[in-house]
Amino acid sequence: MIMITGVGPLALIEDLGRPGYTQYGVPVAGAADRAALRAANRLTGNPEDSAGIEILLGGLEISTDHPAWCAVAGPATTTTVNGRPTSSHQPLHLSPGDRLTVLPSPDGIRNYLAVRGGFDVPAVLGSRSADLLSGLGPPPLRVGDRLPVGSASLPFAAADVSPPPRPPVTPALIGIEPGPRADWFTEEALTSLVEQRWTVTPDSDRTAVRLDGEPLRRRTDQPAELPSEGIIRGAIQVPPSGLPLIFGSNHPVTGGYPVIAVVTPDGCDRAAQLRPGDTLRLTP
Repeated sequence: MIMITGVGPLALIEDLGRPGYTQYGVPVAGAADRAALRAANRLTGNPEDSAGIEILLGGLEISTDHPAWCAVAGPATTTTVNGRPTSSHQPLHLSPGDRLTVLPSPDGIRNYLAVRGGFDVPAVLGSRSADLLSGLGPPPLRVGDRLPVGSASLPFAAADVSPPPRPPVTPALIGIEPGPRADWFTEEALTSLVEQRWTVTPDSDRTAVRLDGEPLRRRTDQPAELPSEGIIRGAIQVPPSGLPLIFGSNHPVTGGYPVIAVVTPDGCDRAAQLRPGDTLRLTP
C-alpha cells in the first residue's frame, strides 16, 4: 500500500482517460499533461496508460509499507526521500517506512508520480481517472488515504534517467489548427488570434485555460446563437466576451459557442502547465 501523508492544493488519480463514452455524456477526462504521465510510467516500467497521481503545485507526500519503485515527471522539480533532496525524472527506490515528498516546480504547475505496478484503484468505464466535472472515478486524494499498487507487467526501461522538458519560454508557444467555426470570425480576429500575446487568467483550471487580451469579433453575417455541438480537449471556444478559452482534460462534452481553433495534443500538455499571469502565443 501507498499511504498519503500530504496532498498540497490538489492531488488526483489520473490515467489517460476514458474515451468512447462522449455520446453518453461522459467526458474523456484523464491527465492534464499526458506526456508527463507517460514519462513517469516509462521510468517505472509501467504501461504508459497506468494510473498515477497528478500533483498540483507540489505538496504531495507519500509513504509505503513495502519496497516500491516510483518516479516523478513533468516540469523539473525537487523531491525528497526522508528529507534528503533528490531529483525528478529518475526511478527512486522506497523502502518500507520511507517518505517521498514532491516540491513545487518553478517551471510548471503539475507533476506526476508513478509507482511501479500502477495504482490499482477501481476502474470506472475502463479508466481510473478522477473526473471533477462528472464525478466519476476516485475523489481527490486526502491525508490518510491508502492506495493499492498493482503487479508490474513490463521490465524497467533501458534508461535510468529521462531528461525533463526544457524550461518554458516566454511567451509560451502553443500550436493550433483551424477550428470548425473559424469562418464565424472576422479576418482581423483570425489575425489577432495568432499575433497577439494572450495572458492566462486566475480562473483557469482543469476544465479550461482562460485567456485575456484583445477580444475576438465575430462576423456580423453569422447567427447570434449556435446549437450545442461536440467539444474535444484543446478546443478554443470564444464566448460573447470575445475572450477565448482552451478546453482541458475536464472539458464538457458539448458547447454552444463557436470553436475558432483547436490546440494540438502537445500544445494541450504545455497549456496544462501554465500559471495565472503567464503569457502565450497561439501558433499555426
